[in-house]
Amino acid sequence: MEGIVHYDFLPPGKTIVADYYSLEQEEMMKKLTVKQPKLVNRDKPLLLHDNAKAHSAKKTYAKLRELGLETLPHPPYSPDLAPTDYHFFLNFDNFLRGRKFNSEEAVKSVFENFAGSLSLEFFRKGLSCLPEKWQKCVDSNGEYFD
Repeated sequence: MEGIVHYDFLPPGKTIVADYYSLEQEEMMKKLTVKQPKLVNRDKPLLLHDNAKAHSAKKTYAKLRELGLETLPHPPYSPDLAPTDYHFFLNFDNFLRGRKFNSEEAVKSVFENFAGSLSLEFFRKGLSCLPEKWQKCVDSNGEYFD
């Protein structure tokens, strides 16, 4: 299983809306085309995202179709399915414990340094849990589970 974690920092005072999210999808596909062209060239690359309002807007669905992306079904607001929630951010939260930041740049730097320090195996481990977690989530109709 191969995957790419795409991230960006939302400018201060901005909210993620369908227009912004659609632009992020375009940016993600540009990066994916360079970093993992075989994922882009498959029948339909798979995208895992939740059902947040910006992710489920008509404009977003139109952009995903335009980009040829297939999304995995995802119950609303289920942290059990996002590897970033159950794997990456769990570790990142522990890493941040007790730290304080005095600027936006400091936050970005710590995030990028932390993410860059993780091994490919770390991400593989998080993604390898996904099929079982997805099935449990579907079986429990989106209710949380341990």
